[in-house]
Amino acid sequence: MISDKAGNSVPARPAADERLAGARTGPTALRIALGAQLRRLREARGITTEEAAEAIRATHSKISRLERGRSGAKQRDVADLLSLYGVTDETEREEMLMLARQSTTPGWWQQYSDVLPKWLELYVGLEEAAAVIRTYEVQFVHGLMQTEDYARAVILIANAHAPAQEIDRRVSARMRRQRLLTRPGAPELWAVLDEAALRRPPDGPEVMRAQLEHLLQLTDLPNVTLQIVPFSAGPHAAAGGPFTILRFPEPDLPDLVYLEQLNSALYLDQPADVTDYMTIMNQLSVQAEPPAASKVMLSALLRQA
Repeated sequence: MISDKAGNSVPARPAADERLAGARTGPTALRIALGAQLRRLREARGITTEEAAEAIRATHSKISRLERGRSGAKQRDVADLLSLYGVTDETEREEMLMLARQSTTPGWWQQYSDVLPKWLELYVGLEEAAAVIRTYEVQFVHGLMQTEDYARAVILIANAHAPAQEIDRRVSARMRRQRLLTRPGAPELWAVLDEAALRRPPDGPEVMRAQLEHLLQLTDLPNVTLQIVPFSAGPHAAAGGPFTILRFPEPDLPDLVYLEQLNSALYLDQPADVTDYMTIMNQLSVQAEPPAASKVMLSALLRQA
């Protein structure tokens, strides 16, 4: 137990195995777990982000990023924060410091930093840490569901003048991302695709046929749900463009909305924003064909391709 400013006892943090129960492996997941626990400790003591920032000679925005798992934490800073929060038990401190060390281990995606911009590296790490990925796509099949040839064709559209080696690296990174769908403890992927994405081949009918076959195979995975919004559904609430909602196993971390732009991305985690997008996603799922009917539609499109 630790004490708050008034001297009242408050529960100590959960054991490391409880804290990470259900969490995905990788540095982003560990940063999420570490940040959430540091926030719980700070709030239990009634300490503001400004007071915490002063203790580690930083700004309150750095504390916010640390607590949201958006940036790594130096062991010295974690040690100072633990002292400020009244955590004196050496075993507890060492567990938290070990978590800080592990959270700075480079993720697999960092080996592709030459072709992945920082804003996309952040998304890939969050995607790896997610328990549920809900996504809507209107122009292309989602990156987690693309075949290698389809991915190469899509990547070439925006990088037509890039060297062949760079294209290979970008394709390799996208294929590596897809491993999370079949790993132990894989996240749930719930994808809604506009019919337009399935009728717009990026590189000829053969590539599209193989992509449609791949989508049919993916629907056999227990953690993958695929729905198609047919043209006959008419206008719908998601007409503004594609988006992804990530949900994490750490209960204190809010859902996150990811909006990819031409050369940057927006990350929305304010409750009102997330609620708006979740409402749209739920409405879209009702307007879309159910999974079984979507699979029938995929088979029909494959015959036409």
